[in-house]
Amino acid sequence: MDRRCPDCGVTMDTGTLVSSVDREAVKLRTDESAGGVLGKLGMKETLPVDAWACPECGLVRLYAESE
Repeated sequence: MDRRCPDCGVTMDTGTLVSSVDREAVKLRTDESAGGVLGKLGMKETLPVDAWACPECGLVRLYAESE
């Protein structure tokens, strides 16, 4: 999927955001208040996060992979 920069309109580059502490990919952990089926059951969910950066203006956006 191509993502376009909302400021410049150019195609953004994708990458992986990595923790400086343990060099692991950053993940998003939802909590019970987040809603959805898992939230209603009181369960947490961990989702991978993709980083997208604009090569023109440097804007970085993070997107959690949803199923």
